[in-house]
Amino acid sequence: MTAATSRRAGAPSIDIQIQSPLWEAQPNAVQTIRDALAAAATALSTMDGEVAILLTDDGAIRALNRQWRGIDKPTNVLSFPATVTQTSVGAKFFGDIVMAYETLARECADEGRVFLHHLAHLTVHGFLHLIGYGHNVDAEADEMEGLESKIMLSIDLPDPWLGRKSSDA
Repeated sequence: MTAATSRRAGAPSIDIQIQSPLWEAQPNAVQTIRDALAAAATALSTMDGEVAILLTDDGAIRALNRQWRGIDKPTNVLSFPATVTQTSVGAKFFGDIVMAYETLARECADEGRVFLHHLAHLTVHGFLHLIGYGHNVDAEADEMEGLESKIMLSIDLPDPWLGRKSSDA
């Protein structure tokens, strides 16, 4: 397992743990996550804080999905908002984001997406869940998708919702 911790000016502190060697196929993944998270934090004025990210595989995320959501299958991203919001140094801890390599790669292959663009979108999506956004009802989904689009465009990446419906996420 490898780790990458960073603190960019204007961005939350990010602790990225790489649990699966599959992620080695994407050497720009860590920087993509940092850029996407910084853009999301800037757009939502949530600059001071910490986020932990785990880059794993389908087996590990399937176990988490089964344990925490009762769904026995892998998924692309899971978010675990923090229940205790202050760290030992007083910064807000937003929570954990977990992403599975194979599911992301499969979605990209099936839907003609660029891996790093999809990774950036799922990072933004996961972060929005950490700070309280959801998509269980249409109005929430519309708001969340609008924010995702705005954030992605702010870092010169394509709108992930262009030509897609909410139920595709």
